Amino acid sequence: MSPWVLAVLVIGVNFVLWGGVGLLRFADELAARVRGRFRQWRGRGGRRRARHRAPSGRRSFSMHNADVGPGRRLTAADIAVLMAAHDEELVIEHSLAAISELVPAENVHVVSDYSTDRTVELARAAGVHVLQTATNVGKAGALQEGVTRFALAERFEAVLILDADTQLDPRYLEVALPLLDDPRVVAVAGCAQTRWHPGELSLLGAMIVAHRQRIYTLTQRLLKYGQTWRGLSATHIVPGFASIYRSRALEQIEVNAAGLVIEDFNMTFEVHAKKLGRVAFAPAACAYTQDPSNYRDYVKQTSRWALGLWQTLRRHRPRRGFFAAMLALLIAELLTSSVLFVLLPLVLLVLCAGELATSVGIDEAQPVADLVGDHLGLTAIALGVLLPDYLMTCAVAALEKRPRYLYLGLFFLAMRVTDAVIALRTLPRAWQERSSGQWVSPTRRAIVPEGTIVPENTMAA
Repeated sequence: MSPWVLAVLVIGVNFVLWGGVGLLRFADELAARVRGRFRQWRGRGGRRRARHRAPSGRRSFSMHNADVGPGRRLTAADIAVLMAAHDEELVIEHSLAAISELVPAENVHVVSDYSTDRTVELARAAGVHVLQTATNVGKAGALQEGVTRFALAERFEAVLILDADTQLDPRYLEVALPLLDDPRVVAVAGCAQTRWHPGELSLLGAMIVAHRQRIYTLTQRLLKYGQTWRGLSATHIVPGFASIYRSRALEQIEVNAAGLVIEDFNMTFEVHAKKLGRVAFAPAACAYTQDPSNYRDYVKQTSRWALGLWQTLRRHRPRRGFFAAMLALLIAELLTSSVLFVLLPLVLLVLCAGELATSVGIDEAQPVADLVGDHLGLTAIALGVLLPDYLMTCAVAALEKRPRYLYLGLFFLAMRVTDAVIALRTLPRAWQERSSGQWVSPTRRAIVPEGTIVPENTMAA
């Protein structure tokens, strides 16, 4: 197999396609900013000249008028915050303090999903609205109960769904709310960033967290950014950790659909299936989340996400249209690349075993190695798999300004194999079982305030 074919499978046709659209979007937005500044400059010059001549009757330029659609621009007072939490005492206090700096505390609503720790106590102490479920109903059930019991869609123009371990960037609303000026936009997807404090983590933990951030960076910059440009709305996920839904759309979405392990894939598919409107996304609308730092929790969380995708595909049967076509391309690539990465360790084992056996005079293993080598050799793997994968890591390290990724990235290939196994293993489960939606949060780490020096050998739970 040609290294070029392998490189396409590793990098992905979708990354190339939507990355190209993303470049067009970047150029378009850059040109718009330049035009806006030029018009502002001309407007200031015109106002100075107007002192010396009669008005010409031409309308002056306004950045606000140029950017917004009809109606009033939403403010923080128009946004309800809905947080579902299950045993989150280590993180919820900091998350509530952060969101209360951006919206009034009376706009924040917490649904504790049968927590057995101090989650409810800490939420009430923060001065927000708190509701406790009688049983563990799962995140989707808790969100649905919050929307209904607090009457959020009737009281607010939009609802920000926020995870209990997530803290918004101070500029989140400044960036996200103007996207809702377009009346066609019914959801704004938050830009996920992992909370990066490597001093808290073991080497393995830092590698796992860095791998997750690499996924976030590549999928958001090379997929979602292009998929949400102008009239396009092709993204398959509005992540449930920090995203905004317009109330009129949220009322029509079945948040707590039966049989699904997670809700955010289904909510996004409902936006497309019911033609509720567009999904918008801006990379600067960042939110920081705490990702698993041990392998067991990573596998459990990733398995939930993968199973949730397959279950949502089972629930929403194929339809005709642009979103369906782009989704089919994405799923086809997910399956082919997963098969590639699952087979990769076996192929490497056979090729290396053949080389070793030949070197010590055991010729019986060579025919098998030759058979595999006729289709896929070590050079092709190095040039078509290892090199492109590591170059993507280098790009992420540069974008995120995290040089540690350069050596942590040497282990990312093993994590990609893990992801591939999970994707294929959970596929048949989506048709064999129905999920209750009940959840157990990953092992949380106490949040370290910014500026605190943590010894490098500190080991997190």
